Amino acid sequence: MPSSPSSESSRPRIYLAGPDVFFRDSEALFERLVTFCDTLGLQGVPPSDGGIAADRRLGDEERAQRIYEGNVRLIREADGVIANLVPFRGHEPDSGTVFEVGFATALGKPVVVYGVAPGTYAERVCATVDCETGADGVIRERASGVMVEGLGQRLNLMLTRSTEIAESAEAALVRLAERLRSDMLPALPAAR
Repeated sequence: MPSSPSSESSRPRIYLAGPDVFFRDSEALFERLVTFCDTLGLQGVPPSDGGIAADRRLGDEERAQRIYEGNVRLIREADGVIANLVPFRGHEPDSGTVFEVGFATALGKPVVVYGVAPGTYAERVCATVDCETGADGVIRERASGVMVEGLGQRLNLMLTRSTEIAESAEAALVRLAERLRSDMLPALPAAR
């Protein structure tokens, strides 16, 4: 049963970031996540197309600006963010999603991510790129000499240190709901 508009405003708003907008079944993916948010007492907020879907008369520059402004506004209005950081066209997550994670983090919003492959980033890179470990313990691409970030992280440390990693979108939503609820609990009086 859909929530009433008055209950919508009292539920924490969760921005649903990820490259999912590019997938053929994106509407179904977002519908599933919004429905799961409902079961947790959250309001799921998919990315915006900036209100341009039906208006093909706009030029690319105006369309791009509207999408950017619409999604920045949604992140500002959100209480938290989940983000799909699945590898997208390579070893790294979608750059737009990474921007959204950084923007939300800079605003002090809690961010829980999912879609991150097991193992370390360095292991995944070395499985597909010829790498070597030097005497100094630094892993480098053999052909270019470019360092492969180590430190045992599943992604670049700027992402792993600023977010929590969950194993699925649903697990990310559950964890974010728990964090938001604990943040909303009144502070306990100090012991005397």
